[in-house]
Amino acid sequence: MPKHTNQIEHEVSSGNVFADLGVPNPEEALAKAQLARAICLLIEKESLSQKEVAQRLGVDQPKVSALVRGRLTEFSTDRLLRFLLRLGHDVKINVRSRKAKKAPASLEVALV
Repeated sequence: MPKHTNQIEHEVSSGNVFADLGVPNPEEALAKAQLARAICLLIEKESLSQKEVAQRLGVDQPKVSALVRGRLTEFSTDRLLRFLLRLGHDVKINVRSRKAKKAPASLEVALV
């Protein structure tokens, strides 16, 4: 009797789901998602309501709702960085040379 294998066809990720999906400017899309996640984690950690967050960020509550739901089209990277500052957190940006000159440049967000 032949053995049946239950192998699932899959594709290995590049490490950036937005690049894998063919989203334009995938590095920026990933950075925005990571910044939004950092904001959401800080909101949870401080147990803030969306109304409180809206007041601190200087936006209306529906904008906060869009942010926490991952609807980021109306938020620039710069705006998300300013939100982190308004929430009372430091933002540090490091610029460094690439190790491999032929590799594409990258953008990374780390929450510490």
